[in-house]
Amino acid sequence: MELNVNGQTYEVEVSADDLLLWVLRDTIGLTGTKFGCGIGVCGSCSVHIDGMVMRSCITPAAIAVGKTITTIEGLATVNDAGEEVLHPVQEAFIEHQVPQCSWCMSGQMMTAAAFLESNPTPNDDDIIAAMSNNTCRCGTYVRIRSAVARAAQIAEDRA
Repeated sequence: MELNVNGQTYEVEVSADDLLLWVLRDTIGLTGTKFGCGIGVCGSCSVHIDGMVMRSCITPAAIAVGKTITTIEGLATVNDAGEEVLHPVQEAFIEHQVPQCSWCMSGQMMTAAAFLESNPTPNDDDIIAAMSNNTCRCGTYVRIRSAVARAAQIAEDRA
């Protein structure tokens, strides 16, 4: 099957019902997407499929055929000078020192990035609601909320 991941095409020999998480991690080698609960609850495995947040631990790889998959490795971009430019969410999470154990961080950032695409000027209640389906074992929810708000500011400043 052919998968488009972070702008690159991968021909993978996997079963249609193999879970996308394991195809990304074990077959393609993109280990930024994390395994957490395995039942689609915690959010640590979140990726974008055609811009929508999906839990890769419960998503069969076949669902992503013909679609664009973005993982945490594909969130940053490369500018004309060939330099990596962090996504506003990545920049803000670093600035606010959000990660502790980092078990949930890629999923948190992928959820935040998709949320800010649909709501570029959120208030605190919007952020809390959007991020409420992601679990952080370290309890950095206050820093996550602050970082998502800061990411919105960074994105607005870049526009």
